[in-house]
Amino acid sequence: MNFLNKLKETIFSVVPVMAIVLILSLTVAPIGTMLTVRFLIGGVLLILGLTAFLMGVDIGIQPIGERTGASLVAKRNLVLLLAVSFVIGFLVTVAEPDIQVFGDQIHSVFKAVNKSHLVYMIAFGVALFIMIGLLKTVLQLPIKIVLLVCYILVFVLAFLAPSSFRGVAFDSGGATTGPMTVPFILALGVGVSKVRSGSKKNSDGSDDFGLTGITSVGPVLAVLLYGVILNSKGILDAGVQTQAAASTETGLGIFIQILPHVAKEAMISMLPLVGMFIVFQITLLKLPPKQLARISVGLVWAFLGLTIFLVGVNGGFMAAGRELGLVLGTKASSLGAGWKVLLICTGFVLGAVVVCAEPAVWVLTEQVETLSGGTIKRKLMLVFLSVGAAIAIGLAMLRALYGFNLMKILVPGYALALGLMIFSPRLFTAIAFDSGGVASGPITSTFVLSFTIGASQACGGNTDSFGVIALVAMTPLIAIQILGIMFSRKKKANKIENVQTPEVQK
Repeated sequence: MNFLNKLKETIFSVVPVMAIVLILSLTVAPIGTMLTVRFLIGGVLLILGLTAFLMGVDIGIQPIGERTGASLVAKRNLVLLLAVSFVIGFLVTVAEPDIQVFGDQIHSVFKAVNKSHLVYMIAFGVALFIMIGLLKTVLQLPIKIVLLVCYILVFVLAFLAPSSFRGVAFDSGGATTGPMTVPFILALGVGVSKVRSGSKKNSDGSDDFGLTGITSVGPVLAVLLYGVILNSKGILDAGVQTQAAASTETGLGIFIQILPHVAKEAMISMLPLVGMFIVFQITLLKLPPKQLARISVGLVWAFLGLTIFLVGVNGGFMAAGRELGLVLGTKASSLGAGWKVLLICTGFVLGAVVVCAEPAVWVLTEQVETLSGGTIKRKLMLVFLSVGAAIAIGLAMLRALYGFNLMKILVPGYALALGLMIFSPRLFTAIAFDSGGVASGPITSTFVLSFTIGASQACGGNTDSFGVIALVAMTPLIAIQILGIMFSRKKKANKIENVQTPEVQK
């Protein structure tokens, strides 16, 4: 029954994306019959893969994270907790499929960027900030202060980095938090918060969230530093390509062709997690056979789901996204204002529906609803996340058309997000910054980024295509905190009403 419920949820999430692309491809933006068929087959595979993966998260990945975090904190050894967390963060991030795809996308434009170096920098940033996030939980540091300090550092370094590389750096923060990394980070944070030193816990439940949001800062800082290093050597701008290589793959055989590579990629993604689980089972967890078998089944579900999901995304979604962006971008740049409006509106609508197809979004919203006892509804969160992502991708299309500086959006956007922390409840601030990380997952890193690259190239830009993941990651910080302010005011109004009611009755 749980499988059928998740299948129903993913169908309602992914089908709107498929419908939008199908309508456009059959009307104003033809992308070819074969590519359209590939896209539809990819969509079916995506639905099945996402369903299986979420099953694996429920019964395998989340229990590992929660039990590991709880066991590490129970040891009352802060050095051990931080050291193991660093290793976990580094290994899982290096194996994250989103990061591999993202590295390929960056190298296709910036030839001076070594993909391996970029991935290791991102992994180091994630690992370091997982440590910082867990230290925040153990030492009971205010999350708002931690986030404020982190983002001040980010923007100081951003203005030292080359402008052409800022979009890449901010995108890396969103691309990092993919289908493998997020469930484990979320579960690890919950496990640590449940049995932290002194067994004290904020009554609002904010300790259960915020780790993903803090972790997302690490790769941004690391990649900005990498950009500064490349720029100091004078090789960054010289390595920018004016055109990315087009895919030569055609026909339905691509799904069979990429299956071995994708299965290997998914296996590599799972191996660090499986290896850590084996080590922790022997030395730390010592779970009974029944629980061990259940978690093992969950890991198999996750592997199969991740493989099917990535075959669908790489076999259909990414190619269709790029071609759709090229067609609409070409018409927008040559046929007048009406086509520009259509491109922007397409980005807006895609943003509204694509965020709901992200695996990590479903993991986070389900966890929020569960840990809040149903007070914070998943559907309400999805509405606010959809609005935020819609605005983000609409802005990305504006930038593809006119090529303005990304910092003109990010600086006021993050200033607003940080300012809202003053008024938003601590729980919603933590959830908001977690949401920023999970909203920009594998579909955004593949379909949406490819769509933006295609549109940007058609409009005469290239590096302007980077920054769309950053915008998708930024808008939930604002949207969810606004939801928190509304939630808080409604709660206060209900309390006042309940107090006044007896007097009125008298």
